Amino acid sequence: MRTTRRAIAVVVFASLTLAACAAQPYVDVDGAPGFFHGLLHGFIAWFALVGHVFNHDIRVYAYPNTGGWYDFGFLIGLSVWGGGAAAASQS
Repeated sequence: MRTTRRAIAVVVFASLTLAACAAQPYVDVDGAPGFFHGLLHGFIAWFALVGHVFNHDIRVYAYPNTGGWYDFGFLIGLSVWGGGAAAASQS
């Protein structure tokens, strides 16, 4: 039991260490997608995922984007699918 926890801790630590090295280069692009594009892209993410299976030119997530604001909009748009289903099931 103790060696299993230690092995899990080593794997988690190694994964976090390797993930910390992963970074996208900073791209300064005029007209990069912002909050509202992220909101739209989050809302249509499931359709884009299905489209990506058949056509690899369709992307689910826009890059380059404005960073945090795009991510926030994408998260809110994506949560529309889960939040609406949870609210409907409580009736």
